[in-house]
Amino acid sequence: MKPNPIVGQGTPLHHWQASPRMAELPQISVEQLVPEGHRAVIIAPHPDDEVLGCGGLLQGLAALGRPIQLISVTDGSASHPGSRRWPVERLSVVRPQESAQALHRLGLPLHSLKWLRAGFTDSKVAAREDELSAFIQRYLKPTDVLFTTWREDGHCDHEAVGRASAKAAQAVGATLYELPVWTWHWATAEDSQVPWHRARKIPLSCESVARKRHAIHAFASQLEGDPQIGLPPVLAPYVVERLLQPFEVVFV
Repeated sequence: MKPNPIVGQGTPLHHWQASPRMAELPQISVEQLVPEGHRAVIIAPHPDDEVLGCGGLLQGLAALGRPIQLISVTDGSASHPGSRRWPVERLSVVRPQESAQALHRLGLPLHSLKWLRAGFTDSKVAAREDELSAFIQRYLKPTDVLFTTWREDGHCDHEAVGRASAKAAQAVGATLYELPVWTWHWATAEDSQVPWHRARKIPLSCESVARKRHAIHAFASQLEGDPQIGLPPVLAPYVVERLLQPFEVVFV
């Protein structure tokens, strides 16, 4: 098993802000990624990854009127192990509710949004990866454009969902784009493990970033740890700020 790279406070925000490589990444528009006549399929390992990884992209898709299929792979209920404040039973209800509130804050049309909850066990997706790939494949069309977490993102579920999505997309001939989420924590702009040559930057307006920030703050459970057992928040302030740059990145 690989060591967990998601430790400490990670790469400081100013590293990314000062990076010439980030400044020079080629830009791509939402319209180029999902042309007219195509559907976007967002595959999120946990309820919040769709907003953290592509909250700006989602706003762009809604503005263009593109159909969206969201697949939440797990209910995210393993985020606070050992917590009496945030036990599994509470999280399994709260986290999907937070996700719905966040999508509402982004301005997504929840009445017409197709949303599947796959019901896989949080933190154990890799054990049922083939099953997940078959599940995803059942809901895909060749004209779909998939967005999911990068296969080397550093979190076991993110990586398993990335691999399963890639396999499903390949099986039906759909397009796949991968999103770095925890990569911003452990990597640097000079990191050769990251396929920067495949990276494209979706520029976000100030308004879009503000909406994404408002949406992230719907995830109260993730913004709170449990001091009684010394558990820090999953989305500490420095994590949130790294995910609120004036762009989002996709690997093409």
